[in-house]
Amino acid sequence: MQRPDRRQFLAAMAGLATAATVPWHRAVAQVAPYRIDVHHHIAPPDYVAELAPQQLLQPQWNGWSIQKDIEQMDQGGCALSITSITTPGLWFGLHTHSRRLARMCNDFAAKLVADYPKRFGMFVNVPLPDIDGTLREIEYGLDTLKADGVSLFTSYGDKWLGDPAFEPVYQELNRRKAIVYTHPTANQCCANLVPGIPDALVEYGTDTSRAIMRILTTGTAQKYPDMKVIWSHGGGTMPFLLHRFRLQARNPTMRQYFPNGFEPEAGKFFYDTAQVPNAAAMSALKHVVPVSQVLFGTDVPFGTATEIGEGLKASNVFTPAELHAIERENALELMPKYRS
Repeated sequence: MQRPDRRQFLAAMAGLATAATVPWHRAVAQVAPYRIDVHHHIAPPDYVAELAPQQLLQPQWNGWSIQKDIEQMDQGGCALSITSITTPGLWFGLHTHSRRLARMCNDFAAKLVADYPKRFGMFVNVPLPDIDGTLREIEYGLDTLKADGVSLFTSYGDKWLGDPAFEPVYQELNRRKAIVYTHPTANQCCANLVPGIPDALVEYGTDTSRAIMRILTTGTAQKYPDMKVIWSHGGGTMPFLLHRFRLQARNPTMRQYFPNGFEPEAGKFFYDTAQVPNAAAMSALKHVVPVSQVLFGTDVPFGTATEIGEGLKASNVFTPAELHAIERENALELMPKYRS
């Protein structure tokens, strides 16, 4: 074997020295940031300060910071993240309290967008089931803060999205042709249902499926077609229940809501990849909706862009072109302002 000459050796050592000076989060990055994450949570410090003493926050928020968040985005090739508040959300039984929390979180998210332009966008966080407070916050968030859309949970109390109780909210979102990002929670019927099994493990996926069927079978999706709804976690258990949903769509009492069957209606919604970057989940979803309806989502701080991106690639469900669409282009179609 030929030994390297002295110049080659010195050049190699210089390269190692240079690499040692590069921050770790840049050194390990595999690609230049290009992904767009539509399922990205934040915890404003005042929100944490208010909820932490009541032990309402999950341990993943311990030590979280914007700086660490951006480092993780860079490491996972994530160029832009659209933020939202996750469970336990904003509603704790009092209108004034929830309205104050919503405004606090939205102002923090807007400042984040202003401080880090083109790295963060935001979905408006609202105090549902407070209808009046929610309508005011939608107006403030979309008109004043210029948010990208509105964040809702799949259910509130004993009501799921699609329930007539929320009709004024659907009307406003439809009028504005708003993006409606949804996040699962546990309905009051089913929280802590099975001892030792966290709600997020099983119930979140089930609550998403309930909300999808509720919004379809009440005619809400048909009545308000300009709402652009994103369902988290690949639509929950919906793709795996496809046969049952097809049968329900053929029921004579339901045919008005499914004129061409279940899949064409489900295919009008969007679905993110958070917590489901595997062959089983993605294969099922791909058989229900077009790839154009699948968006990249991470569930930060409960997941990372690196984890989701590697999982999607390893699943071998999508072609390279389809993966690029999921990781970036589909979101740009939905939010074209980020093309510039």
